[in-house]
Amino acid sequence: MEPTRITAAKLLSIQSELSALEPIFHHPELGTTRVAYEGMTDDGFWEVGASGRGYSRDFVIETLIDRYSRDYVEDWQASDFYCQQLASELYLLTYTLAQGERITRRSTIWRRDAEAWKIVYHQGTVVA
Repeated sequence: MEPTRITAAKLLSIQSELSALEPIFHHPELGTTRVAYEGMTDDGFWEVGASGRGYSRDFVIETLIDRYSRDYVEDWQASDFYCQQLASELYLLTYTLAQGERITRRSTIWRRDAEAWKIVYHQGTVVA
């Protein structure tokens, strides 16, 4: 029933670059300021959370600034990465994220511009 997801050889380097940035917003070493988050996201970024609710770029950034303004402990394991090219410089990266007992499937659409990778869209769906 599960689809076979094997990244094409020509996309393995892209997959490697993007998987190093996932899960998005869980790498404080990449920055925890508004400027850093705006640099990571496309102007039109939005996401659908595990709850099924849609969230704007501003809401996500405010939530992240609040999260990292105090002690925050991360415990996660990402696996099963798969990368597809959607259009020129536009890629879909999917993976599974385990955060303790909580398992989610994640999808992020990334766009490469002249400066860096930008997150266009993100979705998390609870599996267990």
